[in-house]
Amino acid sequence: MQRVAQARVEVAGEVVGAIGRGFLVLLGVARGDTAADVAYLAEKTAGLRVFEDDAGKMNLALQEVGGAVLAVSQFTLLGDCRKGRRPGFTDAAPPELADALYNDYVTALRAAGVPVATGVFRAEMQVHLVNDGPVTLLLDSRKTF
Repeated sequence: MQRVAQARVEVAGEVVGAIGRGFLVLLGVARGDTAADVAYLAEKTAGLRVFEDDAGKMNLALQEVGGAVLAVSQFTLLGDCRKGRRPGFTDAAPPELADALYNDYVTALRAAGVPVATGVFRAEMQVHLVNDGPVTLLLDSRKTF
């Protein structure tokens, strides 16, 4: 996810989703991901305090700054580049599962009161953004420390 001043996604030259201040979320769905992963990521996205307060500290969450999310499905995040010169995508969820969980993520954010714009699942998209900070964070529902 990237904190953005603005972002938009286009398909075939047409804007299909756009936001002002908020997060651009590039969402990769892996084999084995479940509703629990969706719930965890939606809660983290909505509650992550990475916007500056009046003292300049990262202390405010998305809704406290009137922010939104642009959620773009991106299976290439699951690309395994450890061997060879071409990434392998065997860790990516099958399209039917990935589409369902992507939509569940969007629904969960909206249920939490977060405005959400989206890309188009499996479409060739052009994503435009103004990174704010820059602040770029990796959220992984399976990484526990």
